[in-house]
Amino acid sequence: MADQDNDIRIKAHAVLMSSDVNGPGRRAVIFFQGCPFDCDGCFNPETHSESDGYMVSPKEILDGLRTDEIEGITVSGGDPFMQPGPLTELLRLARDEYGLSTVVYTGYTIELLRKKAELARPLEYIDVLIDGGFVSHLMEPTLLARGSTNQRFHFLTDYYEIGDFYMPSKAEIVIRPDGTITGTGFRETLGHH
Repeated sequence: MADQDNDIRIKAHAVLMSSDVNGPGRRAVIFFQGCPFDCDGCFNPETHSESDGYMVSPKEILDGLRTDEIEGITVSGGDPFMQPGPLTELLRLARDEYGLSTVVYTGYTIELLRKKAELARPLEYIDVLIDGGFVSHLMEPTLLARGSTNQRFHFLTDYYEIGDFYMPSKAEIVIRPDGTITGTGFRETLGHH
């Protein structure tokens, strides 16, 4: 399987090494590149184009994380299910080899994912799936980790429960060593632009 692992590549947008607003506890966030939904008011429109981003293996991503400082990964985008094979391998490695919990956001509904074998495969390695496209007029005012009230939590394991998603803040600003400033979290807290 090692040779196969080396062939699997994710078209990634960015990796955030540590976040306290993208799911329970301190998490790394992996943003996939490419999204078919183009939701009005999306907080990450720069992740939509399939021609942008960079190629990286799931193992390279996970090896680059400070896994002793995080409890899990959150996978977002773009939409990770546009790359179901690489998503499955990332989640499998995260859980089985690194002992990390997994939270995944998608614009697809779980019902649609379960109808297609290739799209259903990643579900085996997801602790919590948050599904549904972002709808700007349904922005979520509570402290739950979702952007709009139509988005649903699916607890696919018993690792987390709904109370784990209540966080004291919904947004954070990250200043990278090169001076790049990035906002992450949920839009109504960071303001509209």
